[in-house]
Amino acid sequence: MFTLLTVSALALAGTASAQAATSLADIEHVVFFMQENRAFDHYFGSLFGVRGFADPNAPINADGKSVFYQKVNGSLSNATDFLLPWYINYQGGEYLNGTQCMDGGSNGFENNHAAYNNGSNDMWALTNDPTSIAYFKRQDIPIHYAIADSWTIGDMYQEGQMASTWPNRVHWMTGTVNIPGGPTNSTKGPVLDNNDTPGCSHLSFSNFLTGQSYHTTANVSCFPYDWKTVPEYLEELGISWFVNQADDNFGCNELAAFKTFIDGAASPLNDTDNPLVVKAMSYAWSNNDWEGGYAKFKQDVATGNLPEVTWIIPTTELSEHPPYTPRQGAWSQADIIDALQNSPIYNKTILFISYDETGGWADHVPPFHAPAGTPGEWVVDPLTNISTFSGPGFRLPFYAISPYSRGGNVFTEPSDHTSQILFLEKWAAARGHPFTTQAISAWRREHMSDLTGMFDFSGETFDASPVKFPAGEEPVIDGLTGLLAGAELCQAKYEGSVNAKIPYGLQTPEEALAVEAGFRPVRGGLTEGRYLVLESAGVALSAGSSLGVASPLAQKETDAAQRFVLHAPNPMDVDATIFSLSNGDSYINAQLGLDSAANAAIWNITYIASSTSYNIKDTKSGMYLTLTSSKPVLGNDPAPFKIYSVTF
Repeated sequence: MFTLLTVSALALAGTASAQAATSLADIEHVVFFMQENRAFDHYFGSLFGVRGFADPNAPINADGKSVFYQKVNGSLSNATDFLLPWYINYQGGEYLNGTQCMDGGSNGFENNHAAYNNGSNDMWALTNDPTSIAYFKRQDIPIHYAIADSWTIGDMYQEGQMASTWPNRVHWMTGTVNIPGGPTNSTKGPVLDNNDTPGCSHLSFSNFLTGQSYHTTANVSCFPYDWKTVPEYLEELGISWFVNQADDNFGCNELAAFKTFIDGAASPLNDTDNPLVVKAMSYAWSNNDWEGGYAKFKQDVATGNLPEVTWIIPTTELSEHPPYTPRQGAWSQADIIDALQNSPIYNKTILFISYDETGGWADHVPPFHAPAGTPGEWVVDPLTNISTFSGPGFRLPFYAISPYSRGGNVFTEPSDHTSQILFLEKWAAARGHPFTTQAISAWRREHMSDLTGMFDFSGETFDASPVKFPAGEEPVIDGLTGLLAGAELCQAKYEGSVNAKIPYGLQTPEEALAVEAGFRPVRGGLTEGRYLVLESAGVALSAGSSLGVASPLAQKETDAAQRFVLHAPNPMDVDATIFSLSNGDSYINAQLGLDSAANAAIWNITYIASSTSYNIKDTKSGMYLTLTSSKPVLGNDPAPFKIYSVTF
């Protein structure tokens, strides 16, 4: 069962609050926990206050339809020519449980690039699978939603590579998959698939639309790999670390694919004399030890002996990889968080929970990636002989858990698996042990977030009180084998209600794209994709027949006049136009009037991490947007804004 909060646990949290960190340098432990194969829209498209199905900047394609309208033809159905995102449990009944073990589409390099369709991102049903577009709601995965509501969710976190598990896990541990032109000095790449045998992969792909089959003997995923991994940097610096993994780890510890660790494990002295092998290749728990799952991790946090850096790789059954269920994966997340919350080191620890790749589930936001030809980022597709970007790929679920990320915030900076390494570099430098991961490409180092903006060390939002999770589903044990068997039980029990029927011709946009109403404080550099409420000096910016101010609302999503939308050509460009939808498409001009797009002012919006606030400056005059009690004005000095992302 989930941990109940005891008097002693609450007292511990209260005592710990006096020892709050005041900067990143005070954080003593960083934990990276990665789950499997889920996309952002698939889990959180209907969540309030994030870039989901209510995206006001959703791309419009050449056919005049938004990216949410996925193409359908007679090969799938004659009832419609499009498929919108669809609620996986719209049929009700036993599907409410059976779809927990439902599979989605393909996570392969070729299928995902085909669904992306050169940027229109509208071929998920035809070139991947119609199930790709299915999504869960709060009632289906309540613990995931509770984590997002309690801490900080990132809604622009992307997979490192638009590919399957192993390329993304290699990237997670090293910062690259060795795309040609990158900074590694290795011929063992690029890593584009799940090859786990010595030598290079022989890829094949059938194009559903043309009927063509592609095959290659190109040097792809040439196992084993030989560039430097992040744990090797930590070992050299004397930073303690450990890979906390199950013996049945789904093959997801990609350090085992690197020559350094393979050679070390082959040594007869590896058990005692090779710290890389001991820390990376040991098994901390077993598949049948579900009650004590993560036992070493929980013991270490309870005693305050957690290494400075920990990677957690769960057992297959709790990984959330279809058909393994989200609900049982949520048990893992809650179990780990509870262990931290009720430990003496919670105030000194940051936990990141991420997913390796989409698993073939769709996401509507076109991946933010490097321009064509960028060294270390673009690769010639070995099957089609067409140049394409390797990543970053589609968005994934992602959140940060700590007393410094409490508050149900949304973090909006473009991020990917590189970002976790960039955070580690920032943290190590703050602790006096700087290092630079040489394998990270110049483009990613410049354009991917280092995640530090997710946290507030000012003390203003600090909250170490334990969160109590909703009731969840415990792991299921097979009485005969003693092993975890949740997916198997689900498939057997709900045999006829696992694979939901595709709702061809049954959808309306209002129902399919419905989202929860609510708001979240925004953290990090702003990007498109949200309705925003801007508050400063005790008032909120408002637009009716003219631009003005209004009283801030408790439920910030309720007044259309206080909603504004950014348009920024580049996801990392903080220079944007701001417009209101309350009185037509009305852009804010340099005179603080509402005007056409042609006369819109360009605003530089800068995040101030020390105060979790924003400065908004007119780029032409250099003056700052300022709110007075009666009207907005332009001033010479920055005026801090709090910004909220709202859905309604």
